Amino acid sequence: MLITYHGVSCFKIQSKDLTLVFDPPSKESEFKPPRFNADIAFISHEHANHNGKENFSKESFVIEGPGEYEFKGVFAKGMETFHDSSKGKKNGLNTVYLVELEDIKLCHFGDFGEGEISPDLREKIGLIDILFLPIDPEFSPAEKALKIISELEPKLVIPAHWHLTKKHRAHFEEFLKEFNKGKIQEEEKIAIKSKELKEKQGFELRVLKPQI
Repeated sequence: MLITYHGVSCFKIQSKDLTLVFDPPSKESEFKPPRFNADIAFISHEHANHNGKENFSKESFVIEGPGEYEFKGVFAKGMETFHDSSKGKKNGLNTVYLVELEDIKLCHFGDFGEGEISPDLREKIGLIDILFLPIDPEFSPAEKALKIISELEPKLVIPAHWHLTKKHRAHFEEFLKEFNKGKIQEEEKIAIKSKELKEKQGFELRVLKPQI
């Protein structure tokens, strides 16, 4: 499995002859939309930085909302959450996605803004291998993000949002301190296999350089 980061909450997942994308920016976004096609596109919510389903061919399978899905051997589950801490009154709904392929369980949090995960959501997510989580001073502050990570216990954490503004970068530095990490080398891509994840003790933080 090969993972690359395309800014905001957009991650490209390549698995053999399949390509998945989470939260591609739309043409209305201030960020560049992806320049690649995808077999499956996951949309967490209807904001321009996350809902670029028009970027892909008619053959692409677009998933946008809660439910259970299966396409080309990929199993996915969308779970309804809120984009803010006031039950969606400010920013509306958000979908957290759980995806399984190559015997690896991925969990993409979109723009989860509740701050804390409910017992019900925790149970629905279950055991995961890779967590894509926004580290954002507004939606998921460092201390809240750390609590989510400790509760879900993923093998690998890949942060989103951290690069957006100077404020985000400063906040991310604070997150790294709380995480007991100093400077972390940004990577162009992450290649990983199920066996590597299963053998990991505890969890690892890896930062992808945004390809924007």
